[in-house]
Amino acid sequence: MDNQTLTQVETMIVSDVHLGSEISRASDLLAVLQSYTFRRLILLGDIFSDLNFKRLTKDHWKLLSHIRKLSNPKRSVETVWVEGNHDRGLSNVMSHLVGMRVFQEYGWESAGKKYLAIHGHQFDRFLVDDLLISDLMSSVYKWIQRCDLGQQRFSRCIDRLSTSWLRMTPRVAEGAIRFATEKGANYVFCGHTHAALHTESDGVHYYNAGGWTQSPATYITINQGHVRIHELD
Repeated sequence: MDNQTLTQVETMIVSDVHLGSEISRASDLLAVLQSYTFRRLILLGDIFSDLNFKRLTKDHWKLLSHIRKLSNPKRSVETVWVEGNHDRGLSNVMSHLVGMRVFQEYGWESAGKKYLAIHGHQFDRFLVDDLLISDLMSSVYKWIQRCDLGQQRFSRCIDRLSTSWLRMTPRVAEGAIRFATEKGANYVFCGHTHAALHTESDGVHYYNAGGWTQSPATYITINQGHVRIHELD
């Protein structure tokens, strides 16, 4: 694709791709990344579903290959991986596999504004307080995905219902805004909930990048101070 036909933005933020999962929309994300040029790419956690690379499909490896190309210094793209709860233990692997540094949180400044990116599981009290139960639920969910043939409608339905039942969306938003206030940030970006969202409180703008396991899939772009959530059916 000719560079003149690509959409140009300063920053793109993508979260919760869950490579290795049957419901990951890796090929769709690859097509989106190939349709843009950007100076900064932030992978906002849970890019992998777990540590089992045997579950990665050909489409999953194609996406990783493209990300590695983007991280080549010759491309002049700042590539950032913010660790999520599903990415635990992958930091060293990722730095070698795709040539990206891995952060627990990442901050930057532009046009006098402070931006902060953190996955958001740190503000999910159920995950923090009941890690064993959370891991058990995750294992059961992976089993359901393997049994759920076709278009994975049942698996995606469970994904949406669990977010609503655990009230992750408001909890993560509230925690992230408090955290951003403490850090003096004007904008804070999270993932984790798989639910795209923008809200504002006490002068802090909270954005959730959503994810790539449902329809619509969502991602965020930032250009000249304008933040936008995009949807892809």
